[in-house]
Amino acid sequence: MANLDHASPPASMSVLANPVADRWHFGLIALIAFLTLVDLFAAQAILPSLQREFGVSRATMGLAVNASTFGMAAAGLAIGIFGRNLDRRNGIWISLALLAVPTVLLSTTRDIATFAGLRVAQGLCMATAFTLTMAYLSERFPAERATGALAAYVTGNVASNLFGRILSAAVADLGGLSINFQTFALLNLAGAALVWTTLKRTERMMPDRHRRSRSGNWRSVLGNRRLQSVLTIGFLILFVFIGTFTYVNFRLVELGLSPMQLGLVYLVFLPSLFTTPLGGYISRRLGAGAGIVLTLLCAVLGLVALLSSSIAVVLAGLAMVAVGTFLAQALATSQVGHIAETEKATASGAYLASYYTGGLFGSLVIGQIYDRFGWTTSVLMLVALVVLAMLFAVALRAMRSGYRNGQETALSKRNGEPHL
Repeated sequence: MANLDHASPPASMSVLANPVADRWHFGLIALIAFLTLVDLFAAQAILPSLQREFGVSRATMGLAVNASTFGMAAAGLAIGIFGRNLDRRNGIWISLALLAVPTVLLSTTRDIATFAGLRVAQGLCMATAFTLTMAYLSERFPAERATGALAAYVTGNVASNLFGRILSAAVADLGGLSINFQTFALLNLAGAALVWTTLKRTERMMPDRHRRSRSGNWRSVLGNRRLQSVLTIGFLILFVFIGTFTYVNFRLVELGLSPMQLGLVYLVFLPSLFTTPLGGYISRRLGAGAGIVLTLLCAVLGLVALLSSSIAVVLAGLAMVAVGTFLAQALATSQVGHIAETEKATASGAYLASYYTGGLFGSLVIGQIYDRFGWTTSVLMLVALVVLAMLFAVALRAMRSGYRNGQETALSKRNGEPHL
């Protein structure tokens, strides 16, 4: 099987210039992403069954299932701080191998606190692999290909959302909850084996000591206003995504769907498999800021459709929410590597921490709103947060324009040219 790594950067660039090689490499990246994140949202498809099994409220079960996002946020910060010199390939495959441990233990517990703790452990393993892979792609791929590579990774995330949920619902329906988690543990081990096979160990891919001493710290990364906007957008994207796709299950049950039918509902992610790879094209044509605004507008229209009592309209709305949020995530993720020119692992860790903290708050806040005020109020809250994310994207675009103008001014002054 072909490796995603090469002996030297020039060789890598020459291979990546081949469109056929690009498709092959991007396909492997998407598959690694699928096996890395397949556990993250699969449990949402069986949320009503888990609620009955544990005998707790919707909000409590939703928070326990999404406790993995707390682990994701914590691991993102940890890798950003301590992961500078970690070998990417070893860190990724070991994390995926360890992920199988809490996954298989989920098949044995019926205590809600233990369940939540194991989900946190899953999040720690998944985010470690996720963060190291993001840094790997940003560092290893040429700048003109990095956006496409990261879009491929997000596409694998889309596939994990779609097929992971369908598989979870089907296995739980046919074999029960225990068999479900054991099946996903096998997928974790398959992901570790794939990374071991397709990635080679590299001696060093982080900035050298001189570059690190100049800008390699959290203050230089988090003090960047453009990166602050991207972190906020990431927080709001997953807040909305988790809040929508966790609690819409209960709404769909109210509309008459069975647990097995809930799994098939996630075919709404299918269009995103084809639209998310367009992230690189949208970024080149419109710019990331304008692209995020446009894609999140699609999500807003989808959220409004969720207020309908027609299952067909709700499903169409869910498809639009998925297309909009996944594309926005691809665009935001690609900006992390562009903005953080040197400290990519630190910036990736900061983004992942913000992103998954948003998911945790989305689970907590929307669950409470749904229990107390109902579905309509929950949807209106989600719409407001998407609009807020769009405003930050507008600000990101303005700051990028200002940054370019500043560069041009500085260049003109150095060259002794008048600046109009």
